[in-house]
Amino acid sequence: MTSSATTVHIIGGGLAGSEAAWQLASAGVPVVLHEMRPVRGTEAHLTENLAELVCSNSFRSDDAANNAVGLLHEEMRRAGSLIMRAADAHKLPAGGALAVDRHGFSAAVQQALLAHPLVELRREEVASLPPDDWDSVIVATGPLTSPGLAEAIRGLSGEESLAFFDAIAPIVHYESIDLSIAWKQSRYDKGGPAGDGADYLNCPMTRDEYDAFVAGLLAGDKTEFKEWEASTPYFNGCQPIEVIAASGPQTLRFGPMKPVGLRDPRTGHRPWAVVQLRQDNALGSLWNIVGFQTKLKHGEQMRLFRTIPGLQNAEFARLGGLHRNTFLNSPRLLDPTLRLKAMPRLRFAGQITGCEGYVESAAVGLMTGKFAAAERRGLVAIAPPATTAMGALLGHITGGADAATFQPMNVNFGLFPPIDGAFRGKERKQALSARALRDFDTWIAPRPLAAE
Repeated sequence: MTSSATTVHIIGGGLAGSEAAWQLASAGVPVVLHEMRPVRGTEAHLTENLAELVCSNSFRSDDAANNAVGLLHEEMRRAGSLIMRAADAHKLPAGGALAVDRHGFSAAVQQALLAHPLVELRREEVASLPPDDWDSVIVATGPLTSPGLAEAIRGLSGEESLAFFDAIAPIVHYESIDLSIAWKQSRYDKGGPAGDGADYLNCPMTRDEYDAFVAGLLAGDKTEFKEWEASTPYFNGCQPIEVIAASGPQTLRFGPMKPVGLRDPRTGHRPWAVVQLRQDNALGSLWNIVGFQTKLKHGEQMRLFRTIPGLQNAEFARLGGLHRNTFLNSPRLLDPTLRLKAMPRLRFAGQITGCEGYVESAAVGLMTGKFAAAERRGLVAIAPPATTAMGALLGHITGGADAATFQPMNVNFGLFPPIDGAFRGKERKQALSARALRDFDTWIAPRPLAAE
């Protein structure tokens, strides 16, 4: 058993909590990881596994030179990230994206943590503020925080949590897709870390088919919100397709159903609209419908999605869903190393801080793990430079954003400080990335222990 005098307690075994535990243990600091599943389930999780992916299986772009999330991937790899190690070991074809076999990925993370001698896993719910003798705690409970703990945090901080809805895309059995209609092609035939330029299945639509589909989305029977949920905003990066469609009849053609970079081999022409599916497991037996998060009721989903050419006989392994996510007003509540100002022994990591996305959540977990480990080892916790992807994301969460209008954010180059020089377009992104990695390498370099 580990000692409470030196142990760091982590509440939540998702991507952020798992990464924080790994960083602490790798630095020689004992960890107790508290995960409430399966003692208490959630509305979104299907298993009791650590680091379960509950929405997409994609970690998005893996291009470190031209994309901010790809840059974040590279920074995490250089920092010894367990999440990135598991993702790289279980990657699937997905064009320029890093997609993973969700079950193999989760199993790899869990096995690594259980095998580490400094990690203790406790399957229990922490339903209130941690005991006083837990002098260093990382709260990584994600967007589905236990109600009791969430209420305790709200009472302690004096702030109401903000909230938004996150929607889950449906998954289709590959054998039920009509391959005489659907074809394999990545947009502009672009390859990726595990692909060959033909990584997506594409279902084409004519103008009439598209118009009928949009009309069906808008008219379909949808999940009813409770009164207290009605004013909760959506995160723009994960809006349900019917919400996107409601903003204009052509909106989907410039979003998840855009046909650019694709040609139907049957006609040689670009379709009016395209529905894309991405491989979801290593066997290739499951494919998720890209960008098709939805709050349609299950019966409506089956009826409407089977009107998509190529999916007329689709069998669904999972239908879309909707759950409420909560997050803190972090610019007001957290200090630059993610400690709660009202109770500094508590740090926060992952989506509860107001970052958005798997990679961003894991990156914030990585930072909290390093901050807590530095303190345990007699070092000052130093935040990564704002010029790095991690630093830019941290800066947004802990003060760069306006607390009065704070909303979840993916990492993007708009969060980075300007760079000197007449850089434009792709050159600017590449210059920002190169600067970020130089500065990140300096930050991640080992520092000597503080003098006694």
